[in-house]
Amino acid sequence: MSQVDVKQLLIDFDGLLNGHFCLTSGLHSDTYFQCAKLYQYPPVVKTIATELAKKLEGIEFETVVSPAIGGIIFGYEVAAATDKRNLFVERKDGEMQLRRGYVLKKGERVLIVEDVITTARTIFETIEALKPFEIEVAGVACIVDRSAGKLKDKLNITSLLQVNPVAYTPEECPLCKLGIEITKPGSRTGK
Repeated sequence: MSQVDVKQLLIDFDGLLNGHFCLTSGLHSDTYFQCAKLYQYPPVVKTIATELAKKLEGIEFETVVSPAIGGIIFGYEVAAATDKRNLFVERKDGEMQLRRGYVLKKGERVLIVEDVITTARTIFETIEALKPFEIEVAGVACIVDRSAGKLKDKLNITSLLQVNPVAYTPEECPLCKLGIEITKPGSRTGK
């Protein structure tokens, strides 16, 4: 499966949206990747998770950890495709936490799996939530990496699709200046 195929799947299942969006990061964009549209179809998710698993073959890890909500389903499928344990972190009182009795061993190699990465704020919050366990982050994986390579020195990201859609701070957003109504399809509140 090539990058064009993943993009085409997003188009086919109405997961590639155009308009004026407030991203989870707080940035504004004319493009939004709604991977949840793919999650309606388990065979599609299994296919892309299996493809990502192939790209992860050189990375040694024991456990997949995903941030809620967007990464949970895809993280589970990547864990299934790699035959690894699967956990997730979730927000409580505004911060990511490993809950539900989940425990990680000191030195455990963890792969963090998300659906879409722009600024990686959620990834860094996930890493912070795992710090008390003294784990090792083996890598980060996602369906769509829209960070435009800006995170290469901080994260080892493996993705199925790398894109560089334009994103603006709210103050610089030309769509706001034109008075175009904004939509916030993500799950994080605030900003």
